[in-house]
Amino acid sequence: MKYCAFLRGVNVKGTNMKMAEVCQVFKDAGMKDVISILASGNIVFSSDKSADELKIILEKAMSEYFSYEAFLFIKSHQETESFWKGIPFEKNEDLHIYSFVGMPGVENILMEEFKKAAQAENEKAEIVNDIFYWQVPKGNTLDSTFGKILGKKSLKDQMTSRNVNTFEKILKKF
Repeated sequence: MKYCAFLRGVNVKGTNMKMAEVCQVFKDAGMKDVISILASGNIVFSSDKSADELKIILEKAMSEYFSYEAFLFIKSHQETESFWKGIPFEKNEDLHIYSFVGMPGVENILMEEFKKAAQAENEKAEIVNDIFYWQVPKGNTLDSTFGKILGKKSLKDQMTSRNVNTFEKILKKF
């Protein structure tokens, strides 16, 4: 079965991960057809194991190799496709759209936090099929009130985000 691993913390201070090394760790852990998508921690691969088994195996391998506490979200091709197909906002050159891959229920926590935050013009959030989507004006991602909330450790431990264009690139590699 084909999977995508979404790594959280690829740019963790001191880890300096190179995607070629990450791919090699996956191969050494028994994964097949391993390729990286972009340099932000998206690895497409094949395995006969379940997502739960893969999470344990790959987090252990990554933690040992890079000497940090690895945290991955493993999604099947079908699950990865749902992130792309569920986008609730129309594309606009002036806006970024992000989707959040995370623990079950994190989408509700994110929506609660979003509703409490001050929003810029055209900044929106929506949940579609248990996936949280966030639209934000380009240049405001990190400076927005919600963007700053996303940096809280309590949230970072439950999810990782990707620009929705990343899902399109990932799906082309499946």
